[in-house]
Amino acid sequence: MSRYRFGSTRSPTSNDTENTPVPLRRSSASVSGASRSRSSLFSQDGRASTPRLETTFGPSFSTVTTITTDEGKVEYQHQRTTSMSSCKSFSDSREDLHGGSTHSSLQRGIAATAQFNLFRSNSHDSASSTLSQSSFRSRNTEDDAPLVFVDTPSAQLYCKICQQVYKDPVIMSCGHSYCKHCSVSVDACPVDNKKMSSILGNLAVSEQVGALYIHCRYGCKLVNDRCNEYEVNQSGCPFTVKLAERRTHEDSCLYAPISCPNNPMCPTMLRMHLEEHLKSCKNLQCANHKYGCLFIGDRETQAAHMKGCKYEFVKDFLQITEEKINKMHLSLKQADEENTFLRSMLSKTVSRMDELEKNFEMKLEVMSTNQSKLVEELREFRQDNALINNQLQDLNTRLHISGVGVFDPQQIFKCKGTFVGHTGPVWCLCVHGDYLFSGSSDKQIKVWDTATNYKCQKTLEGHGGIVLALTAHGDKLFSGSADCTIKIWSIATLVELNSIAAHENPVCTLVCINNMLFSGSLKSIKVWEVESDNLKFKQELEGLNHWVRALVAQHDYLYSGSYQTIKIWDVRTLACVHVLQTSGGSVYSIAVTNHHIVCGTYENSIHVWDLRTHEPVAQLTGHVGIVYALAVLSTPEQTKVFSASYDRSLRVWSMENMICTQTLIRHQGSVVALAVSRGRVFSGGVDFTVKVWQ
Repeated sequence: MSRYRFGSTRSPTSNDTENTPVPLRRSSASVSGASRSRSSLFSQDGRASTPRLETTFGPSFSTVTTITTDEGKVEYQHQRTTSMSSCKSFSDSREDLHGGSTHSSLQRGIAATAQFNLFRSNSHDSASSTLSQSSFRSRNTEDDAPLVFVDTPSAQLYCKICQQVYKDPVIMSCGHSYCKHCSVSVDACPVDNKKMSSILGNLAVSEQVGALYIHCRYGCKLVNDRCNEYEVNQSGCPFTVKLAERRTHEDSCLYAPISCPNNPMCPTMLRMHLEEHLKSCKNLQCANHKYGCLFIGDRETQAAHMKGCKYEFVKDFLQITEEKINKMHLSLKQADEENTFLRSMLSKTVSRMDELEKNFEMKLEVMSTNQSKLVEELREFRQDNALINNQLQDLNTRLHISGVGVFDPQQIFKCKGTFVGHTGPVWCLCVHGDYLFSGSSDKQIKVWDTATNYKCQKTLEGHGGIVLALTAHGDKLFSGSADCTIKIWSIATLVELNSIAAHENPVCTLVCINNMLFSGSLKSIKVWEVESDNLKFKQELEGLNHWVRALVAQHDYLYSGSYQTIKIWDVRTLACVHVLQTSGGSVYSIAVTNHHIVCGTYENSIHVWDLRTHEPVAQLTGHVGIVYALAVLSTPEQTKVFSASYDRSLRVWSMENMICTQTLIRHQGSVVALAVSRGRVFSGGVDFTVKVWQ
């Protein structure tokens, strides 16, 4: 009865060396005698005595196998190498008592072998792998294998790059198909010269190519080595197969040249001759050669050898040992894979933690920035609130002093809504009936309904620059732009009627009166006669010293603003009848009431003159930025002037006592345009919005 004992530890300091001899060791339980005859394995009554086998795994899985019989012990010590196949040494615990016996010769034969293969012999590896190596070479050289087609393939199955039948065809972004390896060798499609990239494999073409019949490679011969041309070899394999099934046939083709599996020194033969060769081959090995048996001979001597092979009685044990060692290595491999997986997961976890930490820091930074912005906005809101309260108190005080009465809260204008739609600052506004027109830096004019749904009805496009000026006359809308043109639009159909190249510089302002259109630009005011769908140039007004940014027409007079100057023109004669001088820099805006001329200047102030005498009346202060726009809202009881400024505010001025009655702050940027309609005030700003006040 056999007994197996396995050591379980592997020394961390062990060093496996494949070809280092292991010294012989003497067992402490050895008995005298170093040899025994084969008959010693049997008892006196003729029954076979069962040997007892013990194996111990030491450091680095080096093994010691002890075979114990009635006569003593025999130890085999072998050290596992990187190839898992070396048995290093053999030692006997007894001295040679039966010199020249069969078993003694067995021991000497094993001991004489400095090292022998316990699990696989090198000679067997090299011989038995001949066929597999041949198949491996065949697979590796499949791309270089001859292609002799039974029938000429269709021209549609040829790659236009290599001019060969498709190999792994892929569909490219240009729509054509090429071989996979050809597609990466060029950047542009050879058909339409477009840049291309691979999209997916062309399965339909692959199936067509795979269905083509070819001659077996072992039925072809080389005709021209330089041109790599082949033809059918009448003495070779006669079979034809589909290209897709080529490997299946050629791996078992009887005409394939192979080497003898027993000895590579045997002459090369065809596969069909292998069986006949094996019958007479003199290089047959013992079935136990992988355990170290060195026998080589023909079939007859092999059969005789197997009856008395010295490895036969330990074969089962060695097989079990090999299986256990393989299991251990499999366990080690699995453990290594698990460790690799855990390391990968740990690396991903660390990366994820780093990413989360960075995101957290970014969010903290954003929160800190937002908090700072909120604190700043709150501070500004408190300042604006305090300013409004101070102005209200000042207003009430002035009203009490002047005897007009206490300030009426019902007169306070409030923001009733916001038109949103432009993608740039709103530079000009114009009201006609229920329509509000707005021009913007986005080169568009939007048409808003101010009577029913308060939505954008249409967007007028056509200008090539910022829309700076708008005015309406009759059923026409006129627009001036930084592209130096004036466009005419039909208000009824909201379509473009005409476009006129008006100035050499941007058209800054427009106004209509008495069927004439006045346009202002750099040192120029042009007069146009309005005809059906066209403008006819009439005259250019001279004597201007700077940009004309403001034009107002009222009571047969035209008021134009330039640098520190307001000129008054008689519309009937087109002559300048009066000049008003200012001290606030360029005039950006003009408004005319029933009794006053009002202008806004570059230096934040508003100047007021008497309409009849042209004498200065007052200078209104309060804005801290350029006064871009002015608008008049008149009622039978009073007249109010609205001013829009760079300081983001609108101010409401009472023209009866020349004081600011209200400051409106809702825009997020400069307020640059104003329009009045039916008691409502519309303001456009650089925050892309139009707000409604009432």
